Amino acid sequence: MTYYILIALCVIVIFSYIFELSAKYTKIPGVILLIVTGMLINSLTDNLNVKIPDLSVLLPIMGTIGLILIVLEGSLDLTIDSSKKKLIANSITSSIVLLLVFVTLITLVLVYIYHFSLRQSLINSIPLGIISSAVAIPSASGLIKTDKEFVIYESSISDIFGILAFDFIIANTTSIGKGLVGFAFEILATIILSVVFSSALAYILHKINHHVKYIIITTAIILVYSLAKLAHLPSLLVVLIFGLVMNNNHLFRNKFSSKVIDFQSFDSELISFKHITGELTFIIRSFFFIMFGFYTNIFDVLDIDSLIFASLVTVSIFILRAIFFKTVIKTPLNPLLFFAPRGLITILLFMNIPEDLLLPSMNKGLITQIIFLTILMMTFGNVFLGKVGINLDKNLPKES
Repeated sequence: MTYYILIALCVIVIFSYIFELSAKYTKIPGVILLIVTGMLINSLTDNLNVKIPDLSVLLPIMGTIGLILIVLEGSLDLTIDSSKKKLIANSITSSIVLLLVFVTLITLVLVYIYHFSLRQSLINSIPLGIISSAVAIPSASGLIKTDKEFVIYESSISDIFGILAFDFIIANTTSIGKGLVGFAFEILATIILSVVFSSALAYILHKINHHVKYIIITTAIILVYSLAKLAHLPSLLVVLIFGLVMNNNHLFRNKFSSKVIDFQSFDSELISFKHITGELTFIIRSFFFIMFGFYTNIFDVLDIDSLIFASLVTVSIFILRAIFFKTVIKTPLNPLLFFAPRGLITILLFMNIPEDLLLPSMNKGLITQIIFLTILMMTFGNVFLGKVGINLDKNLPKES
């Protein structure tokens, strides 16, 4: 039995690798293929009457580790300098404003049309409004540098801000005013502690001579993330700041630090750390989406009523995005309009909604439909509009 399990695990990894390689040419994100593969495996085991132990308890664990690694991998590719002020400001504004507007719109519909409570509506709306960095960042590999950086910043901040908002609504039982004051203090404290923690870890990475060090650093990051989560602090912010500190170590170079750290050697270590992080991310992401597909009921995915709601949600996402891009940050629609996929964070937050607050219509089938539709839109933008070079702005008034 042991060897059958090993063969199955190896085949999954190989297929995931093939999916990732093919995505560069087909523009079809591997996430869709992984989820579909999970569904097919479920169907195959049912037909062959093969009994597989219930591993669904591993989904939140793998998803959380995957989230940490994905944000870490993305932040390790971000460079901060004065020439990118506009790009950073636009991407952060886009991630926060679009999430707030979308959540407000869906919440109003749920409150005034379906008569759910405000808190319940907010908790169920937030996961649907968050861009998945797990899907967007790998899919942006073929974009030009500025567009790729926009996607990394926007999706990472969307993840972080969305999780902060979700945790705030879940945990806050007092007045919104008191809650926001405490929330702002937590963010400030987390930023300060994160810079200190990141500097210490970067120093340790540079000074460790043992051949096992990258895994230890990654383990420390996951440990601090978990401790911060238990303390109800914005834990994902720790990961983002660590990656930014590591990749932007030039900002900390001075006469004192140059005596302590050999920055040329440190940059060499950083390249190896990035490679290890990328490979760990690939493994965790592969198994997570395979398992999610395996535990998703195919009949729920094909439900027409859910599909109508999922389609309305998807349409509203891209309409709001198009309006915002043209009127606020004044940026071309193609290709960034299409990079708003839902994925890992949506699934994780959906799984963390308390049962008494979960809407009756919220199920894995609906979530999977929204993920598929938003990813298909991204694929459409990549494959068709990218190839034929359609100018989405040609019928719109020129900016003054």
